[in-house]
Amino acid sequence: MDRELVHAELRQASATLHQLLESATAEDLRRRSEGTRWTNEQLLYHMVFGYMVVRALFPMVRLFGRLPPGASRAWAWVLNAATRPFDVINYLGAVGGARVYDHRRMGAKLDRTLAALHHHLDAETDARLARTMGFPTRWDLFFKDVMTLEDVYRYPTLHFDFHRAQLTVRAQG
Repeated sequence: MDRELVHAELRQASATLHQLLESATAEDLRRRSEGTRWTNEQLLYHMVFGYMVVRALFPMVRLFGRLPPGASRAWAWVLNAATRPFDVINYLGAVGGARVYDHRRMGAKLDRTLAALHHHLDAETDARLARTMGFPTRWDLFFKDVMTLEDVYRYPTLHFDFHRAQLTVRAQG
C-alpha cells in the first residue's frame, strides 16, 4: 500500500472542501445538487460523512477480518436486504447532519476526522490492512463484495470525488 498516496488524497479532499466552502454563496448552498434530492450544503455534509463512516468501519473490518469469511458475507447480505430503510436514513441523515455541521462547521469536522484517519493509517500494520470483510454492495457504488481495510481507507475519497461532480457549486480560482 502506498500510504503517502492515501495521505495525499486525504489532504486534497480537505483542500477541495475548504475551497468549495469559501467560494460558495448562501444561494449556492441552498441550490439543489445534480442527480440527488439534496441541496449543495446537504451533499457537502454527506461527502464529509463518508470520511466519518470510515472511522466506524475500522473495528468492524478488524473483527470480521478475524472471523470465517462466511460471517461477513452473511452480514453483508442482511445489510443489502435492508437497503430501502438505509436509503431513507442516508437521505435524512444528510438533511439533519447539514443542520448540525453546516457550512460554518463542516470544514473543521472534516479536518478533525482526517487527522484521526492519518493517525490510524500510520499505525496500521500490513497484516491489518490486508484483513477483509464482505460489504453491502447495494448501499454504495464504491462498496465491493469483499473489501480490505486498505480499500476502506481509499473508499471515502472515491465517494467524495463522485459526489463532487454532482455539486452545482464550483470552486473559484
